[in-house]
Amino acid sequence: MKTIHIYQVRKLVKVFLPIYLFGLIPFFSSCSDFLEVKPREEIILDDFWSEKADVENVAMGCYSAMQSGGVPDRMIIWGEARSENVMAGSNINSNTNLYDVLRENITAKTSYTTWTGFYDVINRCNTVLKYAPEVAAKDPAYTQGDLRATIAEMSALRDLCYFYLIRTFRDVPYATYAFTDDDQKMDLPATPFYDVLDSLILDLEKVKNDAVVRYPETKPRYQTGRITRDAIYAMLCEMYLWKQDYDNCIRYAELVIASKKLQYEEERAKKSSGMGITSISSLNVVENRLNGYPLVADRTSGNFFGYTYSEIFDAGASRETIFELSYDPSPNSSNMPNNGSISSLYGHSNTHKGLLAPGPAVTDDIKKTSSRTIFEDKNLKIDARMYQNCDIDGECITKYAARDVSIDASTKDPVADYSYHEQNNNGSPWIIYRLSDIMLLEAEALCQQMQTGNEQSVIDFNKPKLDKAFILVNAINKRSICKATLEAKDTLERNDYNTKSLMEGLVKRERQRELMYEGKHWYDLVRYCMRDGNTSEIIKAVTKRNDVNSQFAQNFFKKMDAIFWPYNYDEMKVNRNLIPNPVYGSGESESYEKTK
Repeated sequence: MKTIHIYQVRKLVKVFLPIYLFGLIPFFSSCSDFLEVKPREEIILDDFWSEKADVENVAMGCYSAMQSGGVPDRMIIWGEARSENVMAGSNINSNTNLYDVLRENITAKTSYTTWTGFYDVINRCNTVLKYAPEVAAKDPAYTQGDLRATIAEMSALRDLCYFYLIRTFRDVPYATYAFTDDDQKMDLPATPFYDVLDSLILDLEKVKNDAVVRYPETKPRYQTGRITRDAIYAMLCEMYLWKQDYDNCIRYAELVIASKKLQYEEERAKKSSGMGITSISSLNVVENRLNGYPLVADRTSGNFFGYTYSEIFDAGASRETIFELSYDPSPNSSNMPNNGSISSLYGHSNTHKGLLAPGPAVTDDIKKTSSRTIFEDKNLKIDARMYQNCDIDGECITKYAARDVSIDASTKDPVADYSYHEQNNNGSPWIIYRLSDIMLLEAEALCQQMQTGNEQSVIDFNKPKLDKAFILVNAINKRSICKATLEAKDTLERNDYNTKSLMEGLVKRERQRELMYEGKHWYDLVRYCMRDGNTSEIIKAVTKRNDVNSQFAQNFFKKMDAIFWPYNYDEMKVNRNLIPNPVYGSGESESYEKTK
């Protein structure tokens, strides 16, 4: 019997349920009584796939696997740890692999180069896709409409995992069929980045119309904790941006925005029916500040701010959220999962500071009053994200780690008060897509459609795109300003961004401060580099780190290969078709710095 390593697939012909159903996420649905029909070791494949509930339970197992198995850790570390957003936090010596990542001392033996959790989810999804049609043929209660919705959901979840993998490793083994037998060929060669990306887009385009649009109001966490049509639109929006197909990126962004607006208008109509004139007037003020976009608004009266943070990052399932990994808000009172990745990496009530801490590029930028590179000079101390992302006095990351961030803006320099989640009791969601992210992806695509030059024809061509990009960015920026009444001096001004380069810079900064610590920034930098054909953006970012030798970083990151991660040593031992990333050590040496 061969050892299967790439996908960690075990012999499934006679022992299916222990692998795929153990630990199903009770947050969505409890395990049904069929688990007691036979002892787990006696259940065989043919006995299992027979009714609608079987499909639903295994599908829920896909989400359960995504919440654990090191997947959330890697979403954070792959998306943030190599960027200037972070540095080593407390007790980092207890995790030497993470410390090596922070120092850019990554080798093929670094544990965070393993991708097992993602391929586990992929194979689970492929298994559902393989057997669900058989269930539809057996169980009349599982209709063709149900089957198509399942195919859309599992395809999209699988495609999301592949999207994480190609953005991290570039070329990866790619399969859309299930591995359920040891006789199947497992040592697949890596498929090139753009070939995988094209396949993901084609797959999502095929299934998008079959996805669930909305789940019942009685299950609000399904709407953001499971794949919906909006989630697929969001994925297509970002994938088309990576493909540099800007028309389609904008098209799908607008579909997401339109859907969110419709949901908000329906909610508003319900609220308005019981509101007085004063309440409706207050609601109109909120909408004006947001340029009409259905973002979650902060408080617009009084001098205390922080509602936006609590609504999105603590309560979960917010109006703004499109797709998130859901965790239980009171995990100690149930067997439901808690967000242990945040407790470990970002912190908790005991220590506040986790293994990761805000990098000096962030904390120094917040302290400045001019020449900022992340936050806008004119916002001074009134940008709520200066407090919601991190506590510079405590030198700790607060986004997700804090249950509540209350900002008292009654004085010139606002003061923030933090209430942290308890250790191993963090129920905050891990957000993969939310509305502000999609709006900024659209703004980036608009910038890429613009022309360069000072000719009148260029100015005329760019103007509507500059206008639209600014409206998108400004809505998000205004939402974050800690002032009940906004004056012109507090907000961004359109005339300050009259060229492609100026608007592009604004969009990049807004993405960094808005989505900081959400596992986005390194991937943004990689996208910029792939689009520009050079690595200057990453060199500029990494050389701001105080735990990486600046000269080494400038030399190492001159190579495009360096912006991606190496394949894990053990994976390459099992799969001889994987060709090592040439800029990293093969694993035989403890440091790739010796590699030329």
